[in-house]
Amino acid sequence: MTVIGHIINGEQVNSHGRTQAVFNPATGSSERSVQLADADTVSQAISAASAAFPAWRNTPPLKRARVMYRLKELLERHADKICELVTDEHGKVLNDAMGELQRGIENVEYATAAPELLKGEHSKNAGPAIDAWSEFQPLGVVAAITPFNFPAMVPLWMWPMAVVCGNCVVLKPSERAPSVVKFIVELAHEAGLPKGVLNLINGDKEAVDTLLTDQRVQAVSFVGSTPIAEYVYQEGSRHGKRVQALGGAKNHAIVMPDADMENAVSSLIGAAFGSCGERCMAISVAVAVGGAAADQLVAGLSAAMTKIKTGTGRDNSNDMGPLITSAHRDKVRQFVDDGVSEGATLVVDGRALSVADHPDGFFMGPCLFDHVTPSMRIYREEIFGPVLCVLRAESLEEAMNLINDHEFGNGTCIFTRDGEAARYFSDHILVGMVGVNVPLPVPMAFHSFGGWKRSLFGDLSAYGPDAVRFYTRRKTITQRWPSSGVREGAQFTFPS
Repeated sequence: MTVIGHIINGEQVNSHGRTQAVFNPATGSSERSVQLADADTVSQAISAASAAFPAWRNTPPLKRARVMYRLKELLERHADKICELVTDEHGKVLNDAMGELQRGIENVEYATAAPELLKGEHSKNAGPAIDAWSEFQPLGVVAAITPFNFPAMVPLWMWPMAVVCGNCVVLKPSERAPSVVKFIVELAHEAGLPKGVLNLINGDKEAVDTLLTDQRVQAVSFVGSTPIAEYVYQEGSRHGKRVQALGGAKNHAIVMPDADMENAVSSLIGAAFGSCGERCMAISVAVAVGGAAADQLVAGLSAAMTKIKTGTGRDNSNDMGPLITSAHRDKVRQFVDDGVSEGATLVVDGRALSVADHPDGFFMGPCLFDHVTPSMRIYREEIFGPVLCVLRAESLEEAMNLINDHEFGNGTCIFTRDGEAARYFSDHILVGMVGVNVPLPVPMAFHSFGGWKRSLFGDLSAYGPDAVRFYTRRKTITQRWPSSGVREGAQFTFPS
């Protein structure tokens, strides 16, 4: 069995401690295991990053950016292998993995603009013979803790911007899908990243807690479920760190009576069931405005769902792959059971799905509920699986109140032909990322990604312009060189 270790100071490191099996969700079998770093191993990685920081801090931003140019080329050259690793350990279909990788590469492209992004600001003669300027200086050692559902993309949201800003990184990916992250870190070193600038440790809560408490770590970026995100934010903040922690979601789509229903149905099918629903931006709730629209929507969704093909991710003719683990599949099934017991109408039931030749895979078919109410567990909590809930509302205001009253505020969208309704929705909805006839409003790399309410803990969103602010601190310098022989007396009034 292949054992996946760590990369510290540019070298392969085996900690010879605890290990955990890594499963192929399509087969249910394990051919790899991953080492789980103890506190000493994590400390070793932090020490390597600390030692590399002085030289990397003083490396010109243009030279840092050139590493990103070479990394982009390597990611594109090895795209097929990267996507196969994603599919083998996460389960998503290869085409979906390729889309994930492309969105990650876009963030590497944004990082190549480091010389422009880090220029700072300058004011000549801010006062009499006084010049002032601001600089964006790196923080030092930063940590990135990333989830299983986008094992290639989310790390590329974080560490490329962190290193081009002059920081050194300790990256802890999900122990459920570690191989692709390890391969990309190896490519980063091939692209010319100096030893110690990017260190990879695999681990569980012990590794996370070490990163959150070690005083040498200045900032922590995290993506995961809301309970863990809140813990990371509170524990990291308590130890004096800058923290951005992206949590869970319950993303709603409002379908207005005037919507292009065929387009809404096809968009919702992909947004709800792509990647088997294991996306923080997945649409898991559709709110239909008006009884006729609701009936039409449910009929269209249930008909379209009969055409969804579920199977192994290596087959691009499939639409959905498996869930990440058998335990998570069973948890999603329990959500469906609870929805039925609470009185929702289960229109499409995917619990009994089986995939030929893969009886041990962690598969579950798509499920559709109608007549869901806000009091039900399937509405209140994030399911993170292939379950779409339909609620009914009498007006746009009633539908928006559902969204605004929910504890999560990650993403949302509206399907309508009415520009006034779309503008009102965009302006008044209490959600961080909004789409108009766009079901997955994930910002491009030159914007920033982040929700509101309990979907984001911290003041700054991920990647884009907010990444520069998060991974640097501003220093403002005011300077004057007095004329030769001129000496001024003491001034006791505040300068103006």
